[in-house]
Amino acid sequence: MRRMGELRSKLDTWNTIQKSTVDLLDLLEMSDGDPDLLADIEQERDDLLAKVETLELESALNGPHDHSDAILVVHSGEGGIDAQDWASMVARMYLKWAGKHGFKAEMLDSTDGEEAGIKNATLDIKGANAYGLLRGEGGSHRLVRLSPFDSAHRRHTAFALVEVLPQIESDNEIDLRPEDVRVDTYRSSGAGGQHVNKTESAVRLTHLPTGVVVTCQNERSQIQNRESAFKILRSRLLEIKMQQEAEERSQIKGDLKAAGFGSRIRSYVLQPYTMVTDHRTEASVGDVQGVLDGELDPFIEAYLQAQMMPEEASA
Repeated sequence: MRRMGELRSKLDTWNTIQKSTVDLLDLLEMSDGDPDLLADIEQERDDLLAKVETLELESALNGPHDHSDAILVVHSGEGGIDAQDWASMVARMYLKWAGKHGFKAEMLDSTDGEEAGIKNATLDIKGANAYGLLRGEGGSHRLVRLSPFDSAHRRHTAFALVEVLPQIESDNEIDLRPEDVRVDTYRSSGAGGQHVNKTESAVRLTHLPTGVVVTCQNERSQIQNRESAFKILRSRLLEIKMQQEAEERSQIKGDLKAAGFGSRIRSYVLQPYTMVTDHRTEASVGDVQGVLDGELDPFIEAYLQAQMMPEEASA
């Protein structure tokens, strides 16, 4: 039903564009060179072009899971305390982005750093095309700044790694047998008050065939944490399946290029200049604070446009 609603919305938008285009052409014929009327026509034309560009970008979201919700996992990488602080900033950036798009976002699990920030965090992001929009965000994000944790205020480089997983709506895609999963419970070590710290509300799942381990401790009840952990586990197993299929296709095509999880995709430079640059599309934005506050659309749109280019070239 949700997918049907999304398609109906796209169809309504396209029908509106068609009708507005016809009306605009009729108005142009009657304008008789009136400068005020021509200015209004140009403004409406620009609005229509913006709507068409949005539909074009959405047409790039044609993968089997692009319309799904997303699970986003942020890990601190190289850089010590700065990396853990940077990981918390990256998690905040995606929560801000989700809020700007009206998506529902919550943190399912997180592990605090030793002195600041986080070691890792798992975000649940629900909204139309959440995975399709975010799938290009997976990889290594590099920060260059004057470290607030360095008494000499020297410039430091830190890395955060981002995984983007699709949430599956049906268990039919993944063969997850109960006997293949070991379930352990323990007391939460994070914030949450006496209840979560005095009861074994945290859950750890171990998928025995693959060795994949998932933890969840942010919810108050063990049942909620268990449900969230199984949701993450299904997404991780689906990711493994998708990677295996991609490797098989790559071998068939003879493609030797590999864009792995650890590949650097974007740099956020705060010193000696301010600039955010995507290394795949060369898209750049000078307002670093705006990007850190969730203004990621220029990079997401550039990535989707780059994904469309091979199809256009072959056509």
